[in-house]
Amino acid sequence: MSVEGYNLATATQTFLNQLRARNYSEHTVVAYAEDIAHLAALMPERSPESIEPHDIRRALATLHAKGMATSSLARMLSGWRSLFRYLSRQHGLKNNPCLGIRPPRGEKRLPHTLSPDELAALLGAAPVESNADPLAIQDRAMFELMYSSGLRLAELIGLGLHSVDPARGEMRVLGKGRKERVVPVGRVALQAVQAWLAVRHRVVRVEEAAAASLFVGARGARINPAVVRERLRRLALRHGVTQRVHPHALRHSFASHVLQSSGDLRAVQEMLGHASLSTTQVYTHLDFQHLAKVYDGAHPRAKRKP
Repeated sequence: MSVEGYNLATATQTFLNQLRARNYSEHTVVAYAEDIAHLAALMPERSPESIEPHDIRRALATLHAKGMATSSLARMLSGWRSLFRYLSRQHGLKNNPCLGIRPPRGEKRLPHTLSPDELAALLGAAPVESNADPLAIQDRAMFELMYSSGLRLAELIGLGLHSVDPARGEMRVLGKGRKERVVPVGRVALQAVQAWLAVRHRVVRVEEAAAASLFVGARGARINPAVVRERLRRLALRHGVTQRVHPHALRHSFASHVLQSSGDLRAVQEMLGHASLSTTQVYTHLDFQHLAKVYDGAHPRAKRKP
C-alpha cells in the first residue's frame, strides 16, 4: 500500500497497529505514539512523503528551544526514524528524512544511585512479619528483588509466580525485545519473596488470569507501574532517605555496587540484559567517582589548592 494521500496522523496509526501486531508491549506503543505526536503537532497537515531532512532538523531545534532535554530529543528522533523506516519498507516511502540526523548534544548525566547505607535504611525498614500488612511485605520483596538482580520496572511487573527459583537461587526474566535471561537472586531477596508468597493469598482472593502474577495490586490484579513508583517513594520518605528514589535507581545501584566489588563489566552487562557493552560502560564512570572520593578523603596531597 502506498503512503500517497496519507497524512502524518494516519501513517502513525498504521505504524502503531503494526507494533501491536508484532506483540510490542502497550507501554512501548504508547511511548512511540507520544514521541511521534510531537512531530505531528509541528506539521499537522504534512504528508510523510513531503517531509524533508531540513523539516526534521527544524522540528528538533524547535523542541530544543522549548526546553526539551537532549536525552528526550534523542529518544524522540529514534521513534521518528522507526516510523519512516516502516513506511519505506511497507508502504513505498522513497526517503527516510531522519537518516543521518543527530539530536543536539547535551551533558551526559550519570545514573542516579543510592549508597549502601541508604539502601540498608530503605530495604531494612520494610516488615517481614507474617501478621504485617501483606502489601508492605510485598513492597520489601519487590524492592529487594530489584536491587538484588538489577531488574527494570517492566521486568519486575512481568514476573510470574514461578519465575523465581529459590532452590537454585535464580530467576527467569523477560527483558527488552522479549529476550529471556537468567539472573542470580541474593539470599535476602529470596527470603523476602518467600515471606510475600506466604501472605499473598490474603490479597489475591479470586482465580483470574492476572492471579498468576508474582506481584499484585490491592485488588489482586497485576500491579501497576505507577503503584510501584508511588510505594517506593512513600517508603523512602517514611524512613528518611532524602534522595529522590525511583525504581530504576535500584537497578543503577545494583550495577554500580556489583561493578565496584567485582570489576567484571561483562558479567554486569549480562545480568542487566544490555545488548551492548557500551551501554554498561557508563557504570565505570560511577566506579571512578567512588575511587576518586576515597582518594580525596584518604590521600594527604589529594586536595590541593587551585
